[in-house]
Amino acid sequence: MVLAVILRETGGPEVLSLQEVELESPGPGMVTVENRAIGLNFIDTYHRSGLYPLPLPIGLGMEGAGVVSAAGEGVDLAPGDRVAYCSAGFGSYAEALNLPAERLVKIPEGIEFEQAAAVMLKGQTTEYLVQRTFPLAAGDTCLFHAAAGGVGLLFGQWASSIGATAIGTVGSPEKAELARAHGYAHVINYRTEDVVARVFEITSGERLPVVYDGVGRDTFEMSLDCLRPRGLMVSFGNASGAPPSLDLQLLSTKGSLFITRPTLLSYTGTPGELQASADAVFSRVLDGTLRVEINQRYPLADVQRAHMDLESRATSGSTVLLP
Repeated sequence: MVLAVILRETGGPEVLSLQEVELESPGPGMVTVENRAIGLNFIDTYHRSGLYPLPLPIGLGMEGAGVVSAAGEGVDLAPGDRVAYCSAGFGSYAEALNLPAERLVKIPEGIEFEQAAAVMLKGQTTEYLVQRTFPLAAGDTCLFHAAAGGVGLLFGQWASSIGATAIGTVGSPEKAELARAHGYAHVINYRTEDVVARVFEITSGERLPVVYDGVGRDTFEMSLDCLRPRGLMVSFGNASGAPPSLDLQLLSTKGSLFITRPTLLSYTGTPGELQASADAVFSRVLDGTLRVEINQRYPLADVQRAHMDLESRATSGSTVLLP
């Protein structure tokens, strides 16, 4: 028996609790992973609330790092291997779980379990945003909302390292300072400043080729207004709620804009894509390009408080749960 958070009904953080569940031996292609650290991500709150519906009951959580304790037939992993995952299925909020071996990556020497659990989903999200959704290049200027969040801090460092100019939005002076320390050339406090006006000022009226928006409802319209003709709106999250329904004619009137709604699984759908993305992230952690800021740690038993803090925007950087 292991302790795990099983989602049996959707709702607020109060629906989360640890339960004893039986863990079977891993079948063919599967391994058992004993978690050492578990990543907390905003998408977990979407699954918990029902915004992104899942078949119930189901284990909650998508990201973690730990040690293989048992292996089924036909896998290349062995007991004792250190592994991390973020797109292997659900149920990471647990002491241990069974996962498909092909969706796991080995953790390189020099990276700790907490680092791996905190950087897999956010780091691979940053990787595809920077390198593939809109390949940022030296001299490009872009806008990223929630710059002091887990993805935001990684994005600022990655963009700065390639010579791009990142503009970030935050909600407090403290978060503005944090964003500047992680590569953002310009930081806008959306509570006290007009974001669109500041973007116009920074770009001398040219506006931007790309905006990365993981906030959703509260920032969607302003994001479109920050784009130059034929600019790309990357809507990859709903931290403030789902964006409004979009009239395609609006993209025309604002300058023949493009919009995309990417997901991590679409960019790491094959084992080769998964490994290449993880390699890109881990190599940048090891060479110092990316600093993984774990600013909150909670015992797994405090999962309700962790979700409340995340949704109230009381957190910064990355958060891990410790089984």
